[in-house]
Parts: sequence; structure tokens; C-alpha cells
Amino acid sequence: MVQSAAPDVDTYLAALPDERRAALTRLRALCLAELPGFTEVMAYGMPAYERDGVGEIAFASQKQYISFYLLRSDIRAAFADRLAREDMGKGCLRFRKEPDYDLVRDLLRATAPDVGAPICDP
Repeated sequence: MVQSAAPDVDTYLAALPDERRAALTRLRALCLAELPGFTEVMAYGMPAYERDGVGEIAFASQKQYISFYLLRSDIRAAFADRLAREDMGKGCLRFRKEPDYDLVRDLLRATAPDVGAPICDP
């Protein structure tokens, strides 16, 4: 995993190549809009969104793809059918081209209202 030493999300995004900056800026905007009450932080060298100090969502620019970390097993289970069509690791969606913003928005909306159990660290 590519980790950044950026102290904040603005610095992280500013350091990205142009072709990645737009997509990750859009992911950030979705997270900020759909996750009221969450705190935006840098964790493990990437932007992350915490509720009560617990990370539930993160994203990052990797060498070959954009990763979107869904750290809640209950949300992953609820979206199992849709996620089965995606390139996915234990808790990470890998977007080799443009992220599926509709899927991301739906995942964020499902995450926002309830606290759930995380499945892994990003």
C-alpha cells in the first residue's frame, strides 16, 4: 500500500497526479456530504472518516488503482450482491478506472446512520 506523509487531506490531495486528484477529490466530497458527524482524518497515510474515534471509511491512491476502504462487515454483507461484481479485497474496493460513484454513495449512505463492527484496519 502506498502511504502518504501528508499531515491533512488537503495536502494529500494536492500531492496527487492530476489524473487521480479529480477522482479522489470527488470521493472526498461524497464522504463529507454523506457522513455527517464523522471526523475527517489522515490514518495509515490516507484520508479516513471516523465516528467516535473509530475509522469506518477511507480511500487512497495506489500505484495501479484507487482504493476505497469499507471497514464495516455489516455494510459489506448488506451489499454482498453488488460488491460481488467488483474487484474487492477483505475490506477494500479497487477501482482501476473511474470509481463507481453511485455504489460509493450508496455505501456511504448505509454507513452513516448506524455504528457497526469494523472488519479490519485499513
